[in-house]
Amino acid sequence: MPVASLLPFTVIPNRKSVSPTSFRLTEKFILLLVFSGFITLCFGAIFFLPDSTKLFGGFFRPSSVEADTRTGTVSDSNPGTGKDEKILAKIRKDHEKALLEAKDTLQKRPEEIIKDIKREKEKIDGQMKNVKDDSLPLVEYLRPPGATGHEPSDPDTKEKRAKIKEMMQFAWDNYKHYAWGSNELRPVSKQGHSSNLFGSLKGATIVDALDTLYIMEMYDEFEAATEWVERNLDFNMNAEISVFEVNIRFVGGLLSAYYLSGKEVFRKKAVELGEKLLPAFKTPTGIPWALLNLKSGIGRNWPWASGGSSILAEYGTLHLEFMHLSALSGRPIFAEKVMNIRKVLNRLDKPQGLYPNYLNPNSGQWGQHHVSVGGLGDSFYEYLLKAWLMSDKSDDEGKKLYYDALQAIEKNLIRKSSGGLTYIAEWKGGLLEHKMGHLTCFAGGMIALGADGAPDDKTGSQMELAAEIARTCHESYARTSMKLGPEAFRFDGGVEAIATRQNEKYFILRPEVIETYMYMWRFTHDPKYRQWGWEAVQALETHCRVEGGFSGVRDVYGSTPNHDDVQQSFFLAETLSICICCSLMTITCPSSTGCSTQKPILFPSSRNRVRS
Repeated sequence: MPVASLLPFTVIPNRKSVSPTSFRLTEKFILLLVFSGFITLCFGAIFFLPDSTKLFGGFFRPSSVEADTRTGTVSDSNPGTGKDEKILAKIRKDHEKALLEAKDTLQKRPEEIIKDIKREKEKIDGQMKNVKDDSLPLVEYLRPPGATGHEPSDPDTKEKRAKIKEMMQFAWDNYKHYAWGSNELRPVSKQGHSSNLFGSLKGATIVDALDTLYIMEMYDEFEAATEWVERNLDFNMNAEISVFEVNIRFVGGLLSAYYLSGKEVFRKKAVELGEKLLPAFKTPTGIPWALLNLKSGIGRNWPWASGGSSILAEYGTLHLEFMHLSALSGRPIFAEKVMNIRKVLNRLDKPQGLYPNYLNPNSGQWGQHHVSVGGLGDSFYEYLLKAWLMSDKSDDEGKKLYYDALQAIEKNLIRKSSGGLTYIAEWKGGLLEHKMGHLTCFAGGMIALGADGAPDDKTGSQMELAAEIARTCHESYARTSMKLGPEAFRFDGGVEAIATRQNEKYFILRPEVIETYMYMWRFTHDPKYRQWGWEAVQALETHCRVEGGFSGVRDVYGSTPNHDDVQQSFFLAETLSICICCSLMTITCPSSTGCSTQKPILFPSSRNRVRS
């Protein structure tokens, strides 16, 4: 059949020439559209019709005929000629309709066309979102016991609890007023703030603080945050982010909120973000990149990290969240990615049994032999222990890795000062640097949490070690003017537990010292840990509270605070949460905080972020 009979073209009477070279732009567009549609139709028919020995004889056979053939109601000897004519008539009708739509589109103004395109895109996005959401398996939600609903009987404790909640309310209200939707708040200048860790991803404080809002029974604020997550939390962007920071603050925050509230939006968003992070593992070894572009899936490492190495605390602090993502999505790939990290580490020789902070993701070999239980290394060890606890103590590999690593740390890094303070030094190529970071102070709580499962008769000695580290970290606070701890403190040159370098004297609202107090109080019920925790709260209130929220300070040894003008998201998510969750309340917390025998879930103190 001639093409022209299938594709009618109406000649415009006023045309001065029938030569194709004199066609108007509109006519050229319509002609191109028509021929493109016909060619697409032909090729589509060839490649998408089912295989048949009489393919060309039944070229235009409709799907209904195919269905009839499968059920035996139509004989192969019947070519269905009448139906072919119907198909051709439908094609003519469809093309006529397409031509009319094209003409209508060309008559619209550009802004109207843009609106139509945007409307159609939103429609398709909505359909795709629904398909994706429906793909998640049904999960039985069990609300964790003890997260809310417990009032302390002691009036003094009750008053302190109310004060911490007021601090949270103040921090949240100012964030909402001055920086809603931004990642963090600048409380002095009263505006939003974001570091390059998040790219153009927004809402770190909202997502990070969800669990704290719920625990403190700030339900109106929790619902407002939930609504923001549902409407505004978007991962479809051309932005490079830190895989580690986005995992612990966003994925961890969403998972914690889901386990506390049972709201499906948190599960769906967590899985969606987890899928966005998977391309980070596309390296020769499967050790993930530190940085990832969420749109392109292209990853890289920090340029300063020992020849392009990945960092122990970053690739080692994915396990908890990714194991939960597999459980909640029904997709084993998340668990497989983090379990592969263990396989790579198990194949490597460890110098003195220690894990260096740098590992090249291409060669699978260690970079610079720098070992630290503080920045660059810390939460790797924490996640080994908590992986075992989270598995109901069935993850024997995680348990062995943790206790073997702790034994190497005790042998090579634990030292005692002349004044009797126990500290954890850093190891660089066999030489010790007698310095301990604020981040390292989490280790007191970690060691206490793992003492009960320690091999042989080491439980007592590990609890003693945890108590000694807690005391050292308390001294780092007590020896400052503001009673807030410096970022790092040293044990050389005649000083103990004091920062000697200007760039180590700052405090950015970190939770690690208070976290160790929390664990020690829960395991020993020694009242001094509660008192130390309250002293830290008072120092925060006195020196870090400003008109627009809470700010870090640049020199904890100064007589007056010089504020850094950042209210970190982890201040709401961890520092205040830890205070009210266990240090100053008589509630039963999930066992990832060491407070009960219930199955562990992701909870604020199991998300100790910003350790690198």
